[in-house]
Amino acid sequence: MDTNDTASKSIYKIGAISAISAFVVGILEILITFLPGGSEVQETVLDWFILFQENTFLGLRNMGLLNIFLTILGIATYFALYTAHRNTRYQPYAAIAMIVSFIGVGVFLATNRAFAMLDLSNQYALGTTEAQKGILEAAGQTMLSVGASHTPGTFLAFFLSEVAGFMISIVMLRSNIFSRATAYAGIVGFGFLLIFEFASSFISGLSAVGILFAMLGGLLSLVWYALIARKLFELSKAETTS
Repeated sequence: MDTNDTASKSIYKIGAISAISAFVVGILEILITFLPGGSEVQETVLDWFILFQENTFLGLRNMGLLNIFLTILGIATYFALYTAHRNTRYQPYAAIAMIVSFIGVGVFLATNRAFAMLDLSNQYALGTTEAQKGILEAAGQTMLSVGASHTPGTFLAFFLSEVAGFMISIVMLRSNIFSRATAYAGIVGFGFLLIFEFASSFISGLSAVGILFAMLGGLLSLVWYALIARKLFELSKAETTS
């Protein structure tokens, strides 16, 4: 085995581990939704401050904590998917999808305000005057305008991530390295999530149809992660024996 094969084997294996880890995080996100308070929506800054004081983990989760992990895990996954297509005529498109994904990672990490909101909540709880609390409420509102999930402030980060998933799934469909089931799970899943993202960010009073798109898109994206993890593990073994 040459050096390139050894490197590819490692990339595939790390990508597979990242993909299956993303699957686990996604399942955890669903399970948390069924816990007490897991599906409640915070309407005001004070609601957020109270949540952070009563349940710090749930406050961080509702401000995108698990999405931070999903985003970071995507780095290794997309690099592995690019590597799988590097010797095909679809390599440029796989590269574009990977780059879009990486830009989405940067935007998301730059705009996430989970820990900043926790800090403001702690300061608010210790505040002794109405003036102090008023300043902290205003600061909290600014944080929410930038970092509250599925709002105009976070739209670009989620949009880029979902576009990347949609693009690489089309590449999968064309290249035949991954199964058609994997490709279609990604195309439909990320397509539904894109529809949900537009609806939740720019249409007030999200309808049940929008929620349905989110549920179906989320479930299909989990299937996608599981299928690509399996294939990447297979590719890592194939490199070993080549």
